[in-house]
Amino acid sequence: MNKQYDMLSPEALGKIDREVAKYPADQKQSAVMAALVIAQDEKGWLPKETIAAVAGYLGMPPMAAYEVASFYNMYDLHPVGKYKLTVCTNLPCALSGGVHAADYVKGRLGIDFNETTPDGKFTLKEGECMGACGDAPVLLVNNKRMCSFMLPEAIDKLLAECN
Repeated sequence: MNKQYDMLSPEALGKIDREVAKYPADQKQSAVMAALVIAQDEKGWLPKETIAAVAGYLGMPPMAAYEVASFYNMYDLHPVGKYKLTVCTNLPCALSGGVHAADYVKGRLGIDFNETTPDGKFTLKEGECMGACGDAPVLLVNNKRMCSFMLPEAIDKLLAECN
């Protein structure tokens, strides 16, 4: 195996290969978003070295992969807690309690946006529209689980579930 890719497990590379196979052979860089998600799931976040390894594996310049990773808020360019909580505060959610939900989470965790609890368990992020305005306030857990109608009782329940 090429030393550059040693930072990614054979399992992660296999998953990336399955994503690459969805595109024409000369367009494997089209799998960059999925490949970055796979790398982040394995590493917990995306250090520049990991982004460069993904780029090299896909045959693209590291800067091109970094531009993708830095543009979308689902990619973490710095370490985050075990649970990354993203609260939508875009206008429709804000008008339907998103800001109150964010303030409640801040109070419960004792952190602000872009901070992590001292125990490394939770990181709080402010999010843009998640496409579920009718379910506001909306909170996303680790970019994968969307939680709707996040009033204080629901937030308390979610925080208790996070071990």
